[in-house]
Amino acid sequence: MGIGIALQNEVTFQDGVAQQSNFDRYLLPRMPNAPKVVRVHLIDNPDDAMGGVGEPGLPPVAPALCNAIYAATGKRIRRLPVGDQLSA
Repeated sequence: MGIGIALQNEVTFQDGVAQQSNFDRYLLPRMPNAPKVVRVHLIDNPDDAMGGVGEPGLPPVAPALCNAIYAATGKRIRRLPVGDQLSA
């Protein structure tokens, strides 16, 4: 889901109104677009209990992807979705 947000999804506005009305146009990556290996590390933190383990992993995906693109190509990505910025 984090990869889909970074690569494909964009909320656009016209006259102050979001053009995407619901999740029916929300693009999620399918298996061919997903990483072949995903490593998840859950760390016990008894001092600050979290309410879930799925959502906290999403925000760092886009910055990590953009940093990896920079490390591989030297090109900085400064806006999302990444989309066609990779070909230029």
